[in-house]
Amino acid sequence: MPNSRRVFSALLLCAALAACSPDYNWRQVQPADASFVALFPAKTASHTQQVNLDGIRTDMAMTAAEVNGVMFAIGSASLSSPALVQPALAAMKTAMVKNIGGAISSDKAVAGPLPLNEVVADGSRNGRPLRLTARFGARGQRVYQVVVIGAPQDVPAEAVTTFFDSFKPGS
Repeated sequence: MPNSRRVFSALLLCAALAACSPDYNWRQVQPADASFVALFPAKTASHTQQVNLDGIRTDMAMTAAEVNGVMFAIGSASLSSPALVQPALAAMKTAMVKNIGGAISSDKAVAGPLPLNEVVADGSRNGRPLRLTARFGARGQRVYQVVVIGAPQDVPAEAVTTFFDSFKPGS
């Protein structure tokens, strides 16, 4: 019976979230490479591209969804050496903040299924104010960036929490 209560509670929570925000249609996503599992608020699109993380060249897979101008995205890349993990994470954070010409207002460690660093930055792109909330972390030689970016007034705190709390790295 305890499992059925958990299932019922989870369904009730999902229904409440859906009722509060009809624009958000949460769905579980797991890429083909099984690098993570997460809830996204809309249908996702994925692509892989080569990136340069401050001299570290690697292929980064990105999965993203957009709702009302707010982008929810997860990027992951496998690195060739454990020594590259910390420099790659630092480069990812710098690049994300630089993309919006931002200034970091918060930078803290967050507990979870793997140690994460959460950054909040405000900036703009094309004259439009943007808020970036992102988490960066690694499991083994795989690095992750979990990102929500949009106009500050358009980014519901509960959607950010749902997205971040649902993220589970692959094994």
